[in-house]
Amino acid sequence: MRKRGNRKQGQLNISFGMIFSIILVIVFLVFAFYAIKTFLGFQDQAKADRFYSDFQADMTNAWQAAVSSQNFSYAVPSGTKMVCIFDSYSGARGSNSAVYSEVNDTSTGQGENVAFYPVKLSSYDSKEIDHLNLEATVAEENPYCINVINGRVSMFLRRDYGEALVTISRQ
Repeated sequence: MRKRGNRKQGQLNISFGMIFSIILVIVFLVFAFYAIKTFLGFQDQAKADRFYSDFQADMTNAWQAAVSSQNFSYAVPSGTKMVCIFDSYSGARGSNSAVYSEVNDTSTGQGENVAFYPVKLSSYDSKEIDHLNLEATVAEENPYCINVINGRVSMFLRRDYGEALVTISRQ
């Protein structure tokens, strides 16, 4: 029995327009995923900047008050497990001493005292927070790290009467 036509069995004829359309769809999908990833990166950078500015504002308010004792909660960038307060001029001690070298490496030596951990996941610089009683905060642990729960970190800011600076503690 003879087969009709010149077509072999299993051969597929796809036009140039169809191949070009498939390529365009793939390019658009790749671009869409790249754009989404970029926008999520902007969101995390905005969270980091917002954390630092809100934290500094709350520290300044507590410092300006005669007495202050309040708990604050801040959103942090995704992937952050802890927010660490550290003194780069003293050595590591306490339960988070293994974290010290990694967190201290984010410091440029210009007085930074707060950083996100893990440092490898966050590309956010450490910052200096003014009006912080660093000696009292890191007296027992350096760095003094506060765990992030559900994308938020809660910390207690305290300034007693007669104290010059604000002390941070865990909730």
